[in-house]
Amino acid sequence: MKRAPNLPATPRSDTLHQALGHAISDKRLEVLRRVAETGSISQAARDAGISYKAAWQAMDTLTSLSGVALVERTVGGSGGGGARITAQGLALLALADELARARQAVLARFAGGPALAGGLGLRTSMRNQLPCEVLGVAPAAPGDPTVLIRLRTAGGAALAASVTRESADLLALQPGTAALVLCKATAVQVQAGQPADPAAPNQLAGRIDRVARGEGRDEVVISLDGGGQWVGFAAHPFAARRGQRAWAAMATQAMVVALA
Repeated sequence: MKRAPNLPATPRSDTLHQALGHAISDKRLEVLRRVAETGSISQAARDAGISYKAAWQAMDTLTSLSGVALVERTVGGSGGGGARITAQGLALLALADELARARQAVLARFAGGPALAGGLGLRTSMRNQLPCEVLGVAPAAPGDPTVLIRLRTAGGAALAASVTRESADLLALQPGTAALVLCKATAVQVQAGQPADPAAPNQLAGRIDRVARGEGRDEVVISLDGGGQWVGFAAHPFAARRGQRAWAAMATQAMVVALA
């Protein structure tokens, strides 16, 4: 058996928890759990309904985030080799289970807990976060490794995000999935008035809440139709004022999909 190189042999409290912040709401922990049960990455992938490549991507991501080896390759034997979860991997699963129980206990104390908890577990520099419903997942083009995720906001606006097939599989994205859409404010272009084609994707309309003036560009906060806010930038000087109509536009590559 071989251990992954350049990783500490024993887990530390300040490393394992890094993996939980990113993996608790997708399939990465599920894949790790299935590796522990089956002793096989390929079987874990089949049981989780994802590709072999996506399963290894899940293990690589968890290992990088936690800073310790979670899975070891095994060689030889009648089965021709496989994978074995390490003590650090078992510790991560135990920590995840304990965290899940504690989280459920807290949510149970509050009416409407799941709705309130939408983004509480997510720490990010992205100011734009909006609850959405997944409408569809389709390949960007024949043979392309990316897929296009179509989403709808509470206000009925259409959004689209471009992600890799492995990422979509690990998040188990499918029609009806409740998700969060995130976008860096610096990737958002704001214009006054109404979009020329309101039905086009990645256009969010609303009323200007505030404008922060800058030298080359102005930061604009929009209160969206249907609820929520969106932050972006407009060329200076932005002539529109608070209360007037404005809309934000983003590229599909700038949109990030997350699960709460």
